[in-house]
Amino acid sequence: MNYWQIFKKGIFEMNPIFRLALSLCPALAVTSTVFNALGMGLCVMAVITANNITVSIVKNFVNPKVRVPVFITIIATIVTLIILTLEAYFPAVYRELGLYLELIVVFAIILARAEVFAMKNGVIPSAIDGLGMGAGFTLAMLFIGAVRELFGTGMLLGGTSMAMQVFPTSYDGPMIMILAPGAFLVIGLMIGMFNVIGEYQDRQAEAKASQNAVQRSEAV
Repeated sequence: MNYWQIFKKGIFEMNPIFRLALSLCPALAVTSTVFNALGMGLCVMAVITANNITVSIVKNFVNPKVRVPVFITIIATIVTLIILTLEAYFPAVYRELGLYLELIVVFAIILARAEVFAMKNGVIPSAIDGLGMGAGFTLAMLFIGAVRELFGTGMLLGGTSMAMQVFPTSYDGPMIMILAPGAFLVIGLMIGMFNVIGEYQDRQAEAKASQNAVQRSEAV
Protein backbone atom coordinates (compact mmCIF):
# COMPACT_ATOMS: atom_id res chain seq x y z
CA MET A 1 0.00 0.00 0.00
CA ASN A 2 1.40 3.38 -1.04
CA TYR A 3 1.17 5.56 2.05
CA TRP A 4 2.19 8.71 0.19
CA GLN A 5 -0.70 8.26 -2.24
CA ILE A 6 -3.08 7.88 0.70
CA PHE A 7 -1.73 11.01 2.35
CA LYS A 8 -1.59 13.33 -0.63
CA LYS A 9 -5.12 12.63 -1.87
CA GLY A 10 -6.43 14.69 1.05
CA ILE A 11 -4.39 17.68 -0.10
CA PHE A 12 -5.83 18.02 -3.59
CA GLU A 13 -7.75 15.09 -5.08
CA MET A 14 -10.13 14.79 -2.09
CA ASN A 15 -9.59 18.08 -0.33
CA PRO A 16 -12.41 18.22 2.26
CA ILE A 17 -13.38 21.83 1.52
CA PHE A 18 -12.36 22.59 -2.06
CA ARG A 19 -13.16 19.20 -3.62
CA LEU A 20 -15.66 17.40 -1.38
CA ALA A 21 -17.34 20.58 -0.05
CA LEU A 22 -17.68 19.02 3.41
CA SER A 23 -17.53 20.76 6.81
CA LEU A 24 -18.06 24.20 5.32
CA CYS A 25 -19.44 25.63 8.58
CA PRO A 26 -16.01 26.21 10.15
CA ALA A 27 -14.72 27.51 6.82
CA LEU A 28 -17.36 30.25 7.03
CA ALA A 29 -17.35 30.88 10.75
CA VAL A 30 -13.75 30.82 11.98
CA THR A 31 -11.62 31.83 9.00
CA SER A 32 -11.82 35.57 9.53
CA THR A 33 -8.23 35.38 10.83
CA VAL A 34 -5.25 33.12 10.17
CA PHE A 35 -4.91 32.37 13.90
CA ASN A 36 -8.45 31.03 14.20
CA ALA A 37 -8.20 29.10 10.94
CA LEU A 38 -4.97 27.40 11.97
CA GLY A 39 -6.32 26.54 15.40
CA MET A 40 -9.46 24.94 14.01
CA GLY A 41 -7.53 23.14 11.28
CA LEU A 42 -5.09 21.55 13.73
CA CYS A 43 -7.93 20.53 16.05
CA VAL A 44 -9.80 18.84 13.21
CA MET A 45 -6.60 17.11 12.06
CA ALA A 46 -6.06 15.72 15.56
CA VAL A 47 -9.67 14.55 15.85
CA ILE A 48 -9.90 12.92 12.42
CA THR A 49 -6.56 11.12 12.88
CA ALA A 50 -7.35 9.87 16.38
CA ASN A 51 -10.84 8.84 15.30
CA ASN A 52 -9.55 6.92 12.27
CA ILE A 53 -7.06 5.06 14.45
CA THR A 54 -9.68 4.21 17.07
CA VAL A 55 -12.27 3.07 14.54
CA SER A 56 -9.74 0.87 12.73
CA ILE A 57 -8.93 -0.82 16.06
CA VAL A 58 -12.51 -1.45 17.23
CA LYS A 59 -14.17 -2.05 13.85
CA ASN A 60 -14.28 -5.84 14.31
CA PHE A 61 -16.03 -5.48 17.66
CA VAL A 62 -18.78 -3.10 16.53
CA ASN A 63 -22.12 -4.33 15.26
CA PRO A 64 -22.67 -2.67 11.84
CA LYS A 65 -26.21 -1.72 12.89
CA VAL A 66 -24.93 0.57 15.64
CA ARG A 67 -21.70 1.74 14.06
CA VAL A 68 -22.81 5.37 13.58
CA PRO A 69 -23.71 5.94 17.28
CA VAL A 70 -20.42 4.29 18.20
CA PHE A 71 -18.51 6.55 15.82
CA ILE A 72 -20.24 9.65 17.21
CA THR A 73 -19.40 8.56 20.77
CA ILE A 74 -15.75 8.09 19.86
CA ILE A 75 -15.59 11.47 18.12
CA ALA A 76 -17.32 13.22 21.03
CA THR A 77 -14.84 11.70 23.49
CA ILE A 78 -11.84 12.82 21.44
CA VAL A 79 -13.27 16.32 20.99
CA THR A 80 -13.92 16.61 24.73
CA LEU A 81 -10.31 15.69 25.50
CA ILE A 82 -9.05 18.27 23.00
CA ILE A 83 -11.34 20.98 24.42
CA LEU A 84 -10.11 20.28 27.96
CA THR A 85 -6.49 20.33 26.76
CA LEU A 86 -6.94 23.65 24.98
CA GLU A 87 -8.75 25.16 27.94
CA ALA A 88 -5.90 24.12 30.26
CA TYR A 89 -2.82 24.78 28.13
CA PHE A 90 -3.89 27.01 25.21
CA PRO A 91 -6.56 29.33 26.64
CA ALA A 92 -6.13 31.89 23.84
CA VAL A 93 -7.08 29.31 21.22
CA TYR A 94 -9.94 28.07 23.38
CA ARG A 95 -11.34 31.60 23.79
CA GLU A 96 -11.18 32.35 20.08
CA LEU A 97 -12.77 29.12 18.86
CA GLY A 98 -15.23 28.72 21.72
CA LEU A 99 -18.47 26.99 20.73
CA TYR A 100 -17.14 25.94 17.33
CA LEU A 101 -14.87 23.37 19.00
CA GLU A 102 -17.90 21.45 20.20
CA LEU A 103 -19.34 21.43 16.68
CA ILE A 104 -16.36 19.36 15.49
CA VAL A 105 -18.35 16.34 16.73
CA VAL A 106 -20.77 16.69 13.81
CA PHE A 107 -18.29 17.62 11.07
CA ALA A 108 -19.20 15.44 8.11
CA ILE A 109 -15.63 14.81 7.00
CA ILE A 110 -14.71 13.05 10.27
CA LEU A 111 -17.61 10.61 10.17
CA ALA A 112 -17.17 10.12 6.43
CA ARG A 113 -13.53 9.02 6.73
CA ALA A 114 -14.40 6.63 9.53
CA GLU A 115 -17.14 5.05 7.42
CA VAL A 116 -15.36 5.07 4.06
CA PHE A 117 -11.75 4.35 5.03
CA ALA A 118 -11.07 3.42 8.66
CA MET A 119 -13.75 0.69 8.71
CA LYS A 120 -12.02 -1.04 5.78
CA ASN A 121 -8.32 -0.58 6.56
CA GLY A 122 -5.70 -1.12 9.24
CA VAL A 123 -4.34 1.27 11.84
CA ILE A 124 -1.39 2.72 9.92
CA PRO A 125 -3.24 3.42 6.64
CA SER A 126 -6.14 4.88 8.64
CA ALA A 127 -3.79 7.16 10.59
CA ILE A 128 -2.15 8.36 7.37
CA ASP A 129 -5.55 8.93 5.77
CA GLY A 130 -6.56 11.01 8.79
CA LEU A 131 -3.36 13.03 8.65
CA GLY A 132 -3.76 13.63 4.91
CA MET A 133 -7.39 14.70 5.12
CA GLY A 134 -6.60 16.81 8.17
CA ALA A 135 -3.67 18.45 6.39
CA GLY A 136 -5.87 19.22 3.38
CA PHE A 137 -8.52 20.70 5.66
CA THR A 138 -5.94 22.76 7.57
CA LEU A 139 -4.30 24.12 4.41
CA ALA A 140 -7.69 25.06 2.99
CA MET A 141 -8.65 26.83 6.22
CA LEU A 142 -5.31 28.65 6.30
CA PHE A 143 -5.69 29.85 2.73
CA ILE A 144 -9.23 31.11 3.30
CA GLY A 145 -8.21 32.77 6.56
CA ALA A 146 -5.15 34.43 5.02
CA VAL A 147 -7.10 35.84 2.07
CA ARG A 148 -9.95 37.11 4.24
CA GLU A 149 -7.73 38.66 6.91
CA LEU A 150 -5.28 40.18 4.43
CA PHE A 151 -7.86 41.84 2.19
CA GLY A 152 -10.24 42.59 5.03
CA THR A 153 -7.79 44.20 7.48
CA GLY A 154 -4.48 44.52 5.62
CA MET A 155 -2.79 42.36 8.26
CA LEU A 156 -1.90 38.74 8.94
CA LEU A 157 -2.02 37.13 12.39
CA GLY A 158 -3.64 40.25 13.78
CA GLY A 159 -4.13 40.29 17.54
CA THR A 160 -1.13 38.04 18.17
CA SER A 161 2.53 38.70 19.00
CA MET A 162 3.40 37.73 15.40
CA ALA A 163 1.07 40.28 13.76
CA MET A 164 2.29 41.53 10.37
CA GLN A 165 1.09 44.71 8.73
CA VAL A 166 1.15 43.78 5.03
CA PHE A 167 -0.78 46.68 3.54
CA PRO A 168 -0.29 50.33 4.65
CA THR A 169 -1.98 51.29 7.90
CA SER A 170 -4.23 53.60 5.89
CA TYR A 171 -5.69 50.57 4.07
CA ASP A 172 -9.43 50.27 4.61
CA GLY A 173 -10.44 46.84 3.40
CA PRO A 174 -13.94 45.83 2.33
CA MET A 175 -16.00 44.70 5.30
CA ILE A 176 -17.41 41.79 3.29
CA MET A 177 -14.07 39.95 3.50
CA ILE A 178 -14.29 39.48 7.26
CA LEU A 179 -17.95 38.48 7.11
CA ALA A 180 -19.40 35.12 6.04
CA PRO A 181 -20.10 36.25 2.42
CA GLY A 182 -16.38 36.86 2.01
CA ALA A 183 -15.71 33.24 2.90
CA PHE A 184 -18.33 32.16 0.33
CA LEU A 185 -16.54 34.16 -2.35
CA VAL A 186 -13.11 32.71 -1.56
CA ILE A 187 -14.40 29.14 -1.28
CA GLY A 188 -16.37 29.43 -4.51
CA LEU A 189 -13.36 30.70 -6.44
CA MET A 190 -11.11 27.97 -5.03
CA ILE A 191 -13.64 25.22 -5.79
CA GLY A 192 -13.79 26.49 -9.37
CA MET A 193 -9.98 26.51 -9.63
CA PHE A 194 -9.69 23.00 -8.18
CA ASN A 195 -12.31 21.74 -10.64
CA VAL A 196 -10.46 23.25 -13.60
CA ILE A 197 -7.15 21.74 -12.48
CA GLY A 198 -8.83 18.38 -11.82
CA GLU A 199 -10.40 18.32 -15.29
CA TYR A 200 -7.04 19.18 -16.86
CA GLN A 201 -5.35 16.34 -14.97
CA ASP A 202 -8.09 13.92 -16.04
CA ARG A 203 -7.62 14.89 -19.68
CA GLN A 204 -3.88 14.45 -19.36
CA ALA A 205 -4.34 11.00 -17.83
CA GLU A 206 -6.76 9.98 -20.60
CA ALA A 207 -4.36 11.22 -23.30
CA LYS A 208 -1.48 9.31 -21.71
CA ALA A 209 -3.58 6.14 -21.47
CA SER A 210 -4.59 6.46 -25.14
CA GLN A 211 -0.97 7.01 -26.16
CA ASN A 212 0.13 3.94 -24.23
CA ALA A 213 -2.62 1.88 -25.85
CA VAL A 214 -1.51 3.00 -29.31
CA GLN A 215 2.11 2.17 -28.54
CA ARG A 216 1.14 -1.29 -27.31
CA SER A 217 -0.94 -1.97 -30.42
CA GLU A 218 1.92 -0.86 -32.68
CA ALA A 219 4.35 -3.09 -30.80
CA VAL A 220 2.07 -6.06 -31.40
